[in-house]
Amino acid sequence: MAKIKKWLAAGVTLLSVTALAACGNNSDSNQSQKQGPQAKLAKTYSASGKATSNDSTLKLAEVAPSPFKGISSSALQDNAEDADVFSPGGADFTTFKTDRDYKIIDGGLINQKIDRQAKTITLTIRPNGKWSNGQPVIAKDIEYAHEVIANKNSTSTHYSSEMGSIVGMKDYHSGKAQTISGFTYPEGDHGKKVVVHYTKMSPAMQYAGNNFLFQCPEPYEYIKDVPIAKLAAAPQIRKNPIFTGPYKLDKMVQGESTSWSINPYYYGAKPKIKHINIQVVSQHNIAAALKAGKYDFTTGDHSVPASQYPGVKKLKNYTWVGKPAANYSYFGFNLGHYDAQKQVNVMDSKAKMNNKKLRQAMMYAVDVKAVNNKFGNGLVWQANSLIPPIFEKYNNKKLTGYKYDLQKAKQLLDEAGYKKSGKWRVQPNGKALTIYFGGMQSSAATESTYRYYIQQWQKVGLNVKMTTGKPMEMNSFYDTLQKPKQNKIDVYTAAWATGTEPSPDGIYGAESTFNMGHFVTKENSKLLNQINNDQAWNDNYRKQQFQKWQAYMNDQAAYVAESFNLQWTPINHRVKNFNDLPQNSSNFWSDLELTAPNPK
Repeated sequence: MAKIKKWLAAGVTLLSVTALAACGNNSDSNQSQKQGPQAKLAKTYSASGKATSNDSTLKLAEVAPSPFKGISSSALQDNAEDADVFSPGGADFTTFKTDRDYKIIDGGLINQKIDRQAKTITLTIRPNGKWSNGQPVIAKDIEYAHEVIANKNSTSTHYSSEMGSIVGMKDYHSGKAQTISGFTYPEGDHGKKVVVHYTKMSPAMQYAGNNFLFQCPEPYEYIKDVPIAKLAAAPQIRKNPIFTGPYKLDKMVQGESTSWSINPYYYGAKPKIKHINIQVVSQHNIAAALKAGKYDFTTGDHSVPASQYPGVKKLKNYTWVGKPAANYSYFGFNLGHYDAQKQVNVMDSKAKMNNKKLRQAMMYAVDVKAVNNKFGNGLVWQANSLIPPIFEKYNNKKLTGYKYDLQKAKQLLDEAGYKKSGKWRVQPNGKALTIYFGGMQSSAATESTYRYYIQQWQKVGLNVKMTTGKPMEMNSFYDTLQKPKQNKIDVYTAAWATGTEPSPDGIYGAESTFNMGHFVTKENSKLLNQINNDQAWNDNYRKQQFQKWQAYMNDQAAYVAESFNLQWTPINHRVKNFNDLPQNSSNFWSDLELTAPNPK
């Protein structure tokens, strides 16, 4: 399915508790192992037999360590869990139809036509496009999503410098203008056509999930009376949201579950299954739930922890499907703050972690590759860059990531002036150094990983402690990182769902609020711009810019990719026509059928 960028819960890398202590001592044999997915999984699944039970309920599990926030608006969502539990409403996949490479083609709720010479994108809404309350989808709905995101008082995290290339967007974002002049309406704002004017054009615009145009409309007539600053808490978003996809929301138990029935106003093929229920299940309980046959499959990017995969992969009532995931886990360092007045990230020269050799040393001190080779069960492996391999032509295969080297870590710290004073190293100025590490609550295995990292950093003389003394609840963790300025977390591990177009400006750009470590340099901005400048319509040139950016980020170690993984899920043997490949994204929910009243 076409997706936009969102953060994920912890758990892309999930490891054995008992073996962590040995990881740092056995890296030589593991380093030579081939990197990449070793597990062989089918890409699609369809149960045998006739679909006789479509009147029953499709039962899905959202595997997460914490309750979901309950924000239904894609423009205001910042996490994958909310996107998952509201996915039957169709926000991320019904707007545009795509081919196998996520390239936009005609046939979705909205068709687009790019005119490079005129620097415009023309968007045409299909005549029968409606919201689940029966109101028509109108031109203003497309524009209003951008108002919601770019408003200076908005809680949205989706604004980026690439979105700022829409004519008039920067003035609106700064508060100098009340409207975005780059949106025009040939048929009026309640018509079916929008022309978006740009200051520059990019090849990324051809693909769903790009940063230049937000792909999910917002129901203007339904939410227009709510101030944008208060929209995320409004009942139109939290209690009674409306959607454009194949299902409408019937009930939400806050943080726990969502229930759905068929949307009678959906423009596409009518879904065959009458009801869907999505329930949050913790990593601790999902394996047992599958063994008991409680769910048909798991939603989104998280499934059973990799460490538990051997215990469930042979379940007779499930078939496992998987594909390369458009996500990765990573290490991030707090290097500055976000200037809310100027709406830009700022690197602080005196920030505790603003020493490249210190960051590099911490990366050499942990043996991510050996850990994943030993316990990822073929589903998880060490990442080599910040572009996941699902984007094969852009991932820089020459990079290997940070290979475990404890002596090099110590050498870098010595060179940078972090000398030992008793048990711990001190800052180059002689002051004491305490580094606070942030991680989210997760499975026992993941939390053991955190202890392993701290142990390794302490081995090289760094006094690293867990923020709050223990893993943080997911929402509290991200609330802390997303504050304009915070000093509770110095280094952290988290994960990104990158979206289906790999341009990194939406996460790592100077104006991006997703840039939670506040890394900003002239070189980074230049490289990000070159990925999507006019020359980038030449794909060889664009590939070179992607690779230069990855090499630069690897060297800077402000953000370091930790692990890649397969996106895998168990499919119960009563489910027919499971196919979430990109070319089938528009029909995913409508195609599903059931051969039995309950999961087998």
